[in-house]
Amino acid sequence: MSFRRGVVRQSKFRHVFAQAWKAEHCLDDVRVSRVTWDGPLCAANPKFIAVVIEAGGGGAFPVLPLAKSGRVDQNTPTVCGHAAPVLDVQWCPHDDNVIASASEDCTVKIWQIPDGGLMSPMSEAVVTLEGHSKRVGILAWHPSALNILLTAGCDNVLCVWDVGTGELVYQLSDAHPDLIYSVSWNREGSILCTTCKDKALRVIDPRRGTVLKVREKAHEGTRPMRAVFLADGKILTTGFSRMSERQLALWDTRDLSEPMATQEMDTSNGVLLPFYDPDTNMAYLCGKGDCTIRYFEVTDESPYVHFLSLYSSKEPQRGAGFLSKRGVDVNKCEIARFYKLHERKVEPISMTVPRKSDLFQGDLYPDTAGLEPALLAEDWIAGQDAPPALVSLSGGYTAPPSKGGTLRGRPKLLSPTNTSPTSTTAPANPVTVEMESEGLSHGRGGRDVDGGIERVKKEEDQLSDILTEVRALRALVLAQGHRIDVLERQLARIEDGEV
Repeated sequence: MSFRRGVVRQSKFRHVFAQAWKAEHCLDDVRVSRVTWDGPLCAANPKFIAVVIEAGGGGAFPVLPLAKSGRVDQNTPTVCGHAAPVLDVQWCPHDDNVIASASEDCTVKIWQIPDGGLMSPMSEAVVTLEGHSKRVGILAWHPSALNILLTAGCDNVLCVWDVGTGELVYQLSDAHPDLIYSVSWNREGSILCTTCKDKALRVIDPRRGTVLKVREKAHEGTRPMRAVFLADGKILTTGFSRMSERQLALWDTRDLSEPMATQEMDTSNGVLLPFYDPDTNMAYLCGKGDCTIRYFEVTDESPYVHFLSLYSSKEPQRGAGFLSKRGVDVNKCEIARFYKLHERKVEPISMTVPRKSDLFQGDLYPDTAGLEPALLAEDWIAGQDAPPALVSLSGGYTAPPSKGGTLRGRPKLLSPTNTSPTSTTAPANPVTVEMESEGLSHGRGGRDVDGGIERVKKEEDQLSDILTEVRALRALVLAQGHRIDVLERQLARIEDGEV
């Protein structure tokens, strides 16, 4: 193949450079967990950073304000409610104060972090999800539906929960014959892709409980694979060749027979964790035990995956957190930020596009996913899909203060911080409106009017309780119906002599 000399691919991200922050801006004395699980062990959003640490007698992670730097005191309070090591933590995309944690104790817990961080150790979760029979190592919040959380455990089972009701709404127990390595939702949250120890890449519809597509041996090597859905519906995978070379591959979900592109990198044995930014269509590969972060741009033109550059440092990483786009510094043309985990340190690394202008660079910052959910849990369970609701980063993003009390007791534990655009707000009760407009709330109407208002409010509360209970029961019926379908399929296979 011949190339025309002097022809260079045009891209605004060709010169992205990575820069580690100065030592005084790092977090020191953080005893990063030594668990052998190949997870990021860190999660960051515009308010907080959470890091899984070594903890005697159970699992724990401190939650620190994002602006925190310097030494982290050993007496710093932690989230410490698990009975065994924590394997994964993920912030809720629709509430910066809510975080999920998965543990070797077979449970997933949901925590409400107060603004400003923890003042004392937190051991009581708001919700505990119990459905896995072995340790749970993977968490994936739904990108656009409030309260929907997917979990995967070493029991080879996928569970989809409504954390608002605490109900298990879907369970896929026969889709994977072996250990699940990774799970990723597509942009609308209608389907997901998984990688498994059997080397297969699967595309799954969790609501129907069906495997839509399978690609056997997506990577030939025996080491773990990872997969992530891209914004346009393609899938990016990382894995190993038969000769133990690390690979990157791009797949079209319409035809998984051959990858659209494949790149081989090196023979290191660290599992490559892919981090993807749908706004820039850039993928970052960060290997556990590596000293490097590679980054690529994915385009619609061959060869589709373009290597941009490689950040290299002297010390290997134990894991890495990827800051959601709302947290980056738009005034410095920062398009991504990692939090690299060392043995006893957390080091921020900024990915920046070199620009001289001080003005907001709109071409680098298209509207990004905001806190507002596009759907409620019951909408998604009923079959609706929607991409994430977007917000502008012009002028930078300011995290709103927590409204408090977004997590409540059953049956509705997690409610929208703001009204969802798809939800309908009940009109004010006409009796109340009439009383207020005529100035009857206090005064002319006397005690009769006050009693009327009280009675109306009581009726409204009762109606709200009934509606909440109906939603919870509907979710339960859907989950049980799905379970019946799974069992009927298994029974049919047994009767046909397949098992």
